[in-house]
Amino acid sequence: MTTPSYRVWALPGLPEVGPGDDIAKLIAASGPGLVDGDVLLVTSKIVSKAEGRIVEAGDREAAIDSETVRVVARRGALRIVENRQGLVMAAAGVDASNTPAGTVLLLPEDPDASASRIRGGLRDTLGVEVGVVITDTTGRPWRAGLTDVAVGAAGVRVLDDLRGGADAHGNRLDATVVATADELAAAGDLVKGKASGLPVAVVRGLGHVVANGTGGARALVRPAADDMFRLGTSEAVREAVTGRRTVRAFTDEPVDPEAVRRAVAAAVTAPAPHHTTPWRFVLLESESSRLRLLDAMRDAWITDLRRDGRSEESIAKRVRRGDVLRNAPYLAVPCMVMDGSHHYGDERRDTAEREMFVVAAGAGVQNFLVALAGERLGSAWVSSTMFCRDVVREALDLPSGWDPMGAVAIGHAAQAPRERPGRDAGAFIEVR
Repeated sequence: MTTPSYRVWALPGLPEVGPGDDIAKLIAASGPGLVDGDVLLVTSKIVSKAEGRIVEAGDREAAIDSETVRVVARRGALRIVENRQGLVMAAAGVDASNTPAGTVLLLPEDPDASASRIRGGLRDTLGVEVGVVITDTTGRPWRAGLTDVAVGAAGVRVLDDLRGGADAHGNRLDATVVATADELAAAGDLVKGKASGLPVAVVRGLGHVVANGTGGARALVRPAADDMFRLGTSEAVREAVTGRRTVRAFTDEPVDPEAVRRAVAAAVTAPAPHHTTPWRFVLLESESSRLRLLDAMRDAWITDLRRDGRSEESIAKRVRRGDVLRNAPYLAVPCMVMDGSHHYGDERRDTAEREMFVVAAGAGVQNFLVALAGERLGSAWVSSTMFCRDVVREALDLPSGWDPMGAVAIGHAAQAPRERPGRDAGAFIEVR
């Protein structure tokens, strides 16, 4: 049995690259001795230079702004962003090294297309079928230091999907997808170096990764829906707050009770007067408890509306507004308790005391809704329990001192929420 092995070396003899240069011809002219199945690892900097991606930039930050699609995290002057190529990296991949003073290098506009052109050029010039990987240096979450990764590729299986196979012990592989192109890029970086003037490396002995019709490095970018770490900490908080929407239609997918409990844990970190804990959350996890509550509330609501002289048609229409609670797979009823409150014997101060607790309860509810959004759960806060508190207390067997502060419908949104018109924060601010 042959022991698997490969060889990697830097390609010497390449001149300084400038705008308009043909990378494939420069490589071919260096006499690389390429054979079918080789993989070329090409530093993105020389591709950017050849493609004229050098821009005047007295202010590098402006260049980063122009290449940024989304800010992922910000710590002081450092920005981790998603750039126009879909890559998440520091400074959008804008590089001020190995370029004349007063200029910066942008990444190739379409690195996969660049790799394809280089591969085709080498086929035409040297008659070889090789793979091409365009590389750039990046950091990684949870890991110190930098490494090269693939930002463009052609003729290389960028991912090796081993799912469905078995390991050496016969265990089924259910999650193993190897980032082959990134592993190749890192191997090449060991011989190219960062300051050695050797921007191209060759890997030989891994011809099985070279193939036509394999797609490009774009496949290495994790889809947003699968990205558990799409934002930095502070950005994730802002996204959860500003991205929270009232959801009124839910799928049949069950709600994870532990996710709701984590949201409650966030809710009870809200500020409260006198070091009190005025929040209680009643979680209706059984269908019978939800129906018992909603039927009792519906009957009380109908009685009130008839007392108001509403027509049966009007009553039916208003009662249907409560369907958001009835159709939700999970309900929570936040309650306020006044334990620890002060009694002054003065109406003005006693009213203010209760208002403080109401504000604290509202802060807890907001924390709860935002945390649910962070758990990717939709929610709708409905005030109806506040209009029939005695009915709610009886239906749920709650202590007399628990004041229901609305109800929260919880579930997985049946459809993407509509865009919410932006609000100018300045319209809500007065400065004195």
